Amino acid sequence: MVNKKIVSLQVGKPKQETFADVNIFSAMNKQAMDTVTVTKSGIMGDGVGNETFHGGPDRVVCFYPYEHYALWEEKFPIQLDIPAFGENITVAGMTEDTTYIGDIYQIGDAIVQINQGRIPCSTISHFNRETRLLKAVMKTGLTGYFARVIQEGTIKSQDEIVLLERLQQKISVRYATEVILHGRDGLEGAYALLALDYLADDWKQRVIKRVQAAKD
Repeated sequence: MVNKKIVSLQVGKPKQETFADVNIFSAMNKQAMDTVTVTKSGIMGDGVGNETFHGGPDRVVCFYPYEHYALWEEKFPIQLDIPAFGENITVAGMTEDTTYIGDIYQIGDAIVQINQGRIPCSTISHFNRETRLLKAVMKTGLTGYFARVIQEGTIKSQDEIVLLERLQQKISVRYATEVILHGRDGLEGAYALLALDYLADDWKQRVIKRVQAAKD
């Protein structure tokens, strides 16, 4: 099994920024930290630019796999500096294919549960000055993912990431993301997600609307 570890830990408050000549109120430009305090409502010192579509108790901790950095740098002529995707934890050994909806991890003395993939917005293209990046990230499903906080605590950059419990091993983060973004497996995929009690409420509502639309 590949060791799961923190490559970088970062937080940032939203502010008015100019990325690639586009003015955006964003928290993408996060700063590396040695220690952060995680609560059920958010990470201290962290925030989001658009509270309508980002943040909330189901999206407290944002992860992005370090392995993808090399992939995007090979695909596009860009140099990506962590955290290129505005993530709180740049993580190694936890890609969307090997991380499952419902997974419970202990990091430091905090305990978190993976509950949804990420639906990124155009800010990642503006921030990294590559207009094609968002489309490629969405197409591949390599979007990163979010966790809710079960136990509040402190996370340090050198802490181990320990899998405490894997509640199911059928719906990976990538599969769930492809169902949401691309309608993978049609209604079968939708019903598979609805069977997960620990799926984030926003994603449950998205799937419910899709199922209802299919019945109309």
